[in-house]
Amino acid sequence: FTDGRQIGATLDRNGLRPARYIVTDDDRVIMASEAGVLPVPEEKIVKKWRLQPGRMLLIDLEKGRIVSDEELKSEIATKHPYKTWLANTQLILEDLKPVEPRALRKDVSLLDRQQAFGYSQEDTKLLMSPMATTGQEAVGSMGTDTPISAMSDKSKLLYTYFKQNFAQVTNPPIDPIREELVMSLVSFIGPRPNIFDLVGNSRRKRLEVRQPILTNGDLEKIRSIGHTEDRFDTKTIDITYGSAEGAAGMQGAIDRLCERAEAAVAGGYNIIILSDRQVGPDRIAIPALLATAAVHHHLIRKGLRTSVGLVVESGEPREVHHFCCLAGYGAEAINPYLAFDTLLDMHKRGELPKEVDAY
Repeated sequence: FTDGRQIGATLDRNGLRPARYIVTDDDRVIMASEAGVLPVPEEKIVKKWRLQPGRMLLIDLEKGRIVSDEELKSEIATKHPYKTWLANTQLILEDLKPVEPRALRKDVSLLDRQQAFGYSQEDTKLLMSPMATTGQEAVGSMGTDTPISAMSDKSKLLYTYFKQNFAQVTNPPIDPIREELVMSLVSFIGPRPNIFDLVGNSRRKRLEVRQPILTNGDLEKIRSIGHTEDRFDTKTIDITYGSAEGAAGMQGAIDRLCERAEAAVAGGYNIIILSDRQVGPDRIAIPALLATAAVHHHLIRKGLRTSVGLVVESGEPREVHHFCCLAGYGAEAINPYLAFDTLLDMHKRGELPKEVDAY
């Protein structure tokens, strides 16, 4: 990389892309993936070395010197009081006092709620049970001969309409064990600070959570955060609408949802929870992905998106793909309350191994 005044190079953390360089007695620097790419007499070489994993090499053409990795990073790390800035602008969810989660709904049965969100035996037995038992996504075959959602005769969740165009892989493969220092599920909720504020004047705080999937207790902490932290105020917005309106009423419901979200931001709320907990015989839930995307893009168009964080409280998501889609369309954290209720019911009925703790 270069800007005309400085030229440099950096190596990946695993050192899988070799970079070797030499410095000659007439101040030439030659770098390539292999040594000996250009013929240089051995007596002219002052230094011969390689770029190490995760390290940088910078040549300052104006000062006529090579800046080492240690000097470069030390200069940047000590330029501002970053630790103080973080302490003033971050709040950790785990540090907040516990809040009692909401009681399970008694007015609408678990089965009725599962049917409202399209749950199936495949979801509970083949997908959710292995995740609860092993702590990871169930392994299955890569092939599928079912019709794509757009051409299927069966009603499908909105998430199934989103597929990758190709089998994307990382090279090198993602390794969360050996690269623990640079891999994290930590997420941040709330208004975004000004990226052009280089002196730390921003008063906007962000809420730090260990991972984007929230337990019911975590969500209640966020819902009541305004009572414990004066820089946060949370607004819960219902994303269900009257069943009497039918399918034709969804567009109007989405428009009203966007208006309520805009009004909430204008009213000073900086965390919005989009909730479909009110689903029932008289209330239809807007698909969580559609509601999230609608609010996200509406606030972008109004220039308000960076002033608020979006949290989704939905009974719909239960697969990793569902959470990825929601995150891709603006959700900063997700509470899959019905998935938790379902797993708790399965645990009570003995359908999960005894060693799996109740939620």
